[in-house]
Amino acid sequence: MTQYVNPMSLVAATPMTQNKSSNQGGSAWFEAMAQAWGQALDNQASLIQQKSDALTGGNDTPSAVTELTTESLRMSFLSNSSHTSISTVGQALETMARKQ
Repeated sequence: MTQYVNPMSLVAATPMTQNKSSNQGGSAWFEAMAQAWGQALDNQASLIQQKSDALTGGNDTPSAVTELTTESLRMSFLSNSSHTSISTVGQALETMARKQ
């Protein structure tokens, strides 16, 4: 009789291909997903900082304020989405680990 292997447990534990040109070693895809979300949030924060600097530099036109507001709302959306996706995947991995 063959033993059933849950394919999701293999995916959760599968390391990513190691990038030999960087100092970072291989890591699980869950960690890579979290790092990608972090990078997206960092990029958005930088964009908000640029828009904010433009406002404090004297460009306080209604369009500049609207652009800053838009980017801030985008940051909120990204932040909520990252939290939801990381939490959901983490809970799924936890559930899967309990069933092993």
